Amino acid sequence: MFNLDTSFSIIIFILDLFGTAAFAVTGALRAIEHKYDIVGVIILATVTGILGGVMRDAILGIFPPHNFSDTIHIVLTTITAIIIFYLYQRIKKYENLFNIFDAVGLGVFTFTGASIAYSLYSTNVVLIVISSLVTAFGVGILRDVLVREPPIVFTKEVYAVASFIGVIIFLIMVNLKLQFEYTAIVVILVTTGIRLISIKLHWNLPKVKT
Repeated sequence: MFNLDTSFSIIIFILDLFGTAAFAVTGALRAIEHKYDIVGVIILATVTGILGGVMRDAILGIFPPHNFSDTIHIVLTTITAIIIFYLYQRIKKYENLFNIFDAVGLGVFTFTGASIAYSLYSTNVVLIVISSLVTAFGVGILRDVLVREPPIVFTKEVYAVASFIGVIIFLIMVNLKLQFEYTAIVVILVTTGIRLISIKLHWNLPKVKT
């Protein structure tokens, strides 16, 4: 079982910052593509970067949410947004940049959402799964809605399924009492990998033909 000791807390904190930055990049890119000014870019990057953690903490009864009790996450998303804003002309040629950062954020937040829930409610499988999924793709839905696009979680390739597979692997590995670090690596790599492979191979879930 994971405990909220110093080592666990530090690793989760670092991963949370990494996932926050990755999703902030996707928010900034979406905002720029929709002709937002620099303030709009910062706001959408910040919303995309931090609200997954806020929703997770709300579900788990953590008040105030970690992302509001310190300023580092907001500072990080702001800096990330500004960097993307001023480097956009140089990086826009990399067509898959959005997908890569989105997949990385999905993988990292699938793990952090599950691990924090597990450390608090180790026997509540439903809560662990919900915490993981909400953290992983809840903000992606909000990001896409704010720019008036159909959420990619519902429309393109394998997205939610990748996160769900990741949290199932998490539950299996913690029940086998495998090392926390190994569990983190496997869950993040598998979730991110499934998402990226699904984009490459155009894997899609069945849809009704209209």
